[in-house]
Amino acid sequence: MSNIKAPLIALAALMAAGSLAACNTVEGAGRDIQTAGDAIEETAQETNDGNPNTP
Repeated sequence: MSNIKAPLIALAALMAAGSLAACNTVEGAGRDIQTAGDAIEETAQETNDGNPNTP
């Protein structure tokens, strides 16, 4: 039984490490998307001439 525990513990540790890395990736992507959204919003505000009929 002991021979099976070591690989299972190692597999669990690898899965936990992969899970943490995925969280960092998603967080970074979220920040990138937020920055892009802010830039689009700023450009839209600069372009707006106050006319509600302007596309």
